Amino acid sequence: MKFLPEIAIIDANTLSSIGLQNLIEKMMPEAVVRKFNSFESFVCDTPDMYFHYFISSQILVEHSAFFVERKHKTIVLTYGRITMPHIANFHTLNICLDEEMMIRALLRLQQSAHAGGLHLPPKMRKMMPAANQQNWSEPNGLTSREIEVLVCIVRGMANKEIAEELNISITTVISHRKNIMEKLNIKSVSGLTIYAVMNGYIEADRI
Repeated sequence: MKFLPEIAIIDANTLSSIGLQNLIEKMMPEAVVRKFNSFESFVCDTPDMYFHYFISSQILVEHSAFFVERKHKTIVLTYGRITMPHIANFHTLNICLDEEMMIRALLRLQQSAHAGGLHLPPKMRKMMPAANQQNWSEPNGLTSREIEVLVCIVRGMANKEIAEELNISITTVISHRKNIMEKLNIKSVSGLTIYAVMNGYIEADRI
């Protein structure tokens, strides 16, 4: 049976929850994301089965005992760069960021929380490719050269720069870009960025 990580968003702000749900589903299409507008509705749904909790600071204040015991998988949603003593030991996410910055912040959270997959449960860790191996392999059929091109793309390099970096022709770079997008069924650079970081091909702070 395929492992499907489940993520809970607990926040009375429905609009914020919907937006965050859409971003997480875009980044992790294999994940099941559920929204709860109260802690009471959340605890009625087997809370310990969730891989992560995204919670409002108010929920944390009111139910700190529950989340302190589970802080390793709790992310507190904040408005701006406000720092408060009760969230000092938690991962936080500023929900006032624009979409691009929010995606980058989520990617950094994922990477810092799990150390590139080392802290993931065994079933989840098996879903991530070994990006540090010399002979990379990819379930979707990407070759080693295509992965090199992918990393260059998400670093913001132009076709000419990629060609010079990898010592190949611009025509070959364009061909690799087309093949990568077709194999992954991803049509945008932002989508490729999410894929590359989530699968460990590049660190979030390098994009």
